Amino acid sequence: MQRLQLRDEYIKLGQALKAAGLVESGVDAKFAIQDGLVQVNGETEYQRGKKLRSGDSFTYRGETVQIEG
Repeated sequence: MQRLQLRDEYIKLGQALKAAGLVESGVDAKFAIQDGLVQVNGETEYQRGKKLRSGDSFTYRGETVQIEG
């Protein structure tokens, strides 16, 4: 499991995918989320702007990332 350290109160899902190195661009993140390929806290998420806070986690292509504050 990968860990992603927050700099602010939250990070948006699309930004988190890029920051974790799971996608190369915001466009890639947008399509991955729209296609239902990303789960947040175990549930499929379709909003690129979903705010992730400390304690949340997301999974994409078998890679899970834990958000830490």
